[in-house]
Amino acid sequence: MRLLLNWVLSALAVWIVAQFVPGFEVHGVTAALLAALVIGFINETLGLFLKVITFPLTLVTFGLFWFVVNAAMLELASAIVGSGFQVHGFFAAFIGAIVLSLVNMFLRWLVSTPKERA
Repeated sequence: MRLLLNWVLSALAVWIVAQFVPGFEVHGVTAALLAALVIGFINETLGLFLKVITFPLTLVTFGLFWFVVNAAMLELASAIVGSGFQVHGFFAAFIGAIVLSLVNMFLRWLVSTPKERA
């Protein structure tokens, strides 16, 4: 049940980001759900590998390089999903990665129990 909730929250976060970030487009609920699924899959496979490989650069930049890695993964997810989810350009992906992480964090905080928040 928790996995399904996280998937729906991620899809909602993708849709919210598409409303505020120019160049970040989602066409419909199905596209948002598919985009969240692909982003999650890329994050857990390729993203983990990239974050391990780029750790020294991330350390030097105080963690800011992870947003570049996340932006690249968003562009890859856009290429995989196709016309329903599109990210136009690296700048949109970079801003989208930042906003997506903040929105995801906020939504997960909203649905957490008071015991989990402490």
